Amino acid sequence: MAKRPLRRLPPIHDTANIAQSREAGMLAARVLEMLTPHVQPGVSTEHLDQLCHDFIVHELKCIAANIGYHGFPKTVCTSVNHVVCHGIPTPKEILKDGDIVNVDVALIKDGWFGDTSRMYTVGNVAPRAQKLIDTTYEAMVAGIRAVKPGATLGDIGHAIQTVAQRDGFSVVRDYCGHGIGQTYHDEPQVLHYGYPGQGMKLQEGMIFTIEPMLNAGKHDTKELDDGWTVITKDKSLSAQWEHMVVVTATGYDVLTAWPEGTGRYPAP
Repeated sequence: MAKRPLRRLPPIHDTANIAQSREAGMLAARVLEMLTPHVQPGVSTEHLDQLCHDFIVHELKCIAANIGYHGFPKTVCTSVNHVVCHGIPTPKEILKDGDIVNVDVALIKDGWFGDTSRMYTVGNVAPRAQKLIDTTYEAMVAGIRAVKPGATLGDIGHAIQTVAQRDGFSVVRDYCGHGIGQTYHDEPQVLHYGYPGQGMKLQEGMIFTIEPMLNAGKHDTKELDDGWTVITKDKSLSAQWEHMVVVTATGYDVLTAWPEGTGRYPAP
């Protein structure tokens, strides 16, 4: 949920703050680990949402941050195929073989927000769809690896954009990463395109998300009448991954690392 917010100096977090942010981020990652075996043909996005809600509330003893956020009605966003972001789970949306879906989860643990998303494949997907997913992951990792004190937001965006354009994909420009901590969406705004040396310099203690959305077609998007669901204007496929990161003294640390490891994907 990364519509562009405020304009103020980003918070700089101390060691205790970072530990609390890490706990929230790790718990959010556990939700998506739990969900993995349930993303199957014939399952509704409503069912996936209910699984996430019950796990967050009953298993993790946390608050489902998305419910009621600016009126959002569900626990997670489920963005299928040409949905870019903020898809609303429904009982009528049934996953089918070949679909790709992003699930974006946010929770609150002791006042701190954890926010992360993953791509899932449903059954057997087309090679072009898999390539989009893989490139988007690679672009996110490239953006993460650009993080260090003294680097700029433009360095992150440029790293992401370079990977995307190499493979012929476009970077969504209407939504961005964001600062996060005790506020869900805070500064800095982390654009997923840009130029080296452009924008704000990063400082140790900043916490933010990197969450590029790449489209197989053009970058243009359209928000539907429900006020949330965003689709590609040309109905091309879209993919997204999201991690929370903190700027450390020597580089970065990922706060939403996958509990089960990254499998065939390189670790950020």
